[in-house]
This record gives sequence, C-alpha cells and structure tokens, in this order.
Amino acid sequence: MSLPKKMDQQTAKELRSILQKMNITDSKVKINLDNDTIEVEDDYSIDDILESAGVLTPEQAKQLANEVKKMREEEWN
Repeated sequence: MSLPKKMDQQTAKELRSILQKMNITDSKVKINLDNDTIEVEDDYSIDDILESAGVLTPEQAKQLANEVKKMREEEWN
C-alpha cells in the first residue's frame, strides 16, 4: 500500500488542467509513467456500500457522503 503525498496548490491546479483537457474529471486517478497510462479509480463511497447493505437510511447515507466529501476536499486543499 502506498502512502499519499501532499502536492502544492500550483502543481495540483496544473495537473487538474491537464486532466480536464483529456476529459478526465474524476477526483481519483492513478498515473503510471512507466506504461504511459492513467487509470480512473472507482469512487464507490462507503455510504453507498452501507446503504445498499441496509445499514444506513438514505438520510444517514447522504449525511455520511457529505462528511466524506468534506474530508476529501480538506485533504486536497
């Protein structure tokens, strides 16, 4: 398992711009420079999994999704 590394804001902005030009708008991608490939990671959130298993109500799932989104945004900023 690899550890994520924090990027500076300018680098992140430039990478987003490059990916948008390639019509890649997903928030998680894996870039393999050895193979010259970009892999979009499935973004199944834990709230979707728990809701489908019947553990959360739709409202609880929505609240959890908002919390996860907020945490991810904080990680990227």
